[in-house]
Amino acid sequence: MRLTAIVAGLTLLIDQISKIYVVHGLQLDRVLAIDVFPPWLNLRMAWNRGMNFGMFAGEDQITRWFLIVVALAISGWVWFWIRKSGHDRRMQVAAGLLIGGALGNVIDRIWYGAVADFINMSLPSWSNPYSFNVADITIFVGAIGLVLLAPDGEKPRRKTSA
Repeated sequence: MRLTAIVAGLTLLIDQISKIYVVHGLQLDRVLAIDVFPPWLNLRMAWNRGMNFGMFAGEDQITRWFLIVVALAISGWVWFWIRKSGHDRRMQVAAGLLIGGALGNVIDRIWYGAVADFINMSLPSWSNPYSFNVADITIFVGAIGLVLLAPDGEKPRRKTSA
């Protein structure tokens, strides 16, 4: 459990530092776009009021607080599930990544009213309209890790003939 807490804390810290640096330090909230290594890597400011790709976006406070409650509920469920089951270190790391990322986006929703997305990756012949952040990456990696690393449960056993 300690490993999950450390990973979640570090993930949250890296996410928030990156957002403070990019949004306020580089003033991306004002300049809106900075080409870093075009077209592969750019900074494009986007305030996401919904979930991934802006799904369920809404300007009202009900949507904002609903998404905060959902993120906290999922984080809490993962925390208790990983704590209760005694999973291996890889599962604990995956849980910490998911929890830390989710809490990072919760902080954004509380402070800004929306999630600060700024990483944009495109290709020479394709301009990606979406941006994401460090928390989004860790949520994705953590969720995939939990799915792929989860115990299979009871596997059928072959009967051996004597």
